[in-house]
Amino acid sequence: MFDPTRDQVREFFASAWQKRLSGEVATPLEAQAAALIEWHPEYHDDLLDPNRLERDYSVEEGRTNPFLHLSMHLAIVEQVSIDQPPGIRDAYQKLTARLNEHDAMHEIMECLGEVVWEAQRLSQPLNNETYLDLILRRATKTGH
Repeated sequence: MFDPTRDQVREFFASAWQKRLSGEVATPLEAQAAALIEWHPEYHDDLLDPNRLERDYSVEEGRTNPFLHLSMHLAIVEQVSIDQPPGIRDAYQKLTARLNEHDAMHEIMECLGEVVWEAQRLSQPLNNETYLDLILRRATKTGH
């Protein structure tokens, strides 16, 4: 199983972005990461910052950790592509019928964060049924 360090994750995203900017050939995963980075211009400077490995993104600072945020995006792309947990692809498609792709991913990200937090709090595995239920509730929500 692939278990990168914090620094490896940061370097992966920074390298993917640098390759996109320079026109270098990227792996499919790097190209996918770069496409996600394009959605987030607010993170571009962070990705190019030579001090990115030392930077701490604390809650008190009031900024989202760009590397965590992009990692969650990438995880959701993977989940949808392989339909794991089963049903997430359908739930995602229901969300994208109501929202654009990026906003749909952010809705799923909120759900993922909630079930990860709950699993950690209870020292239990992530509850896939709750995860899908939360996503489907957002998919059928009216207005936005």
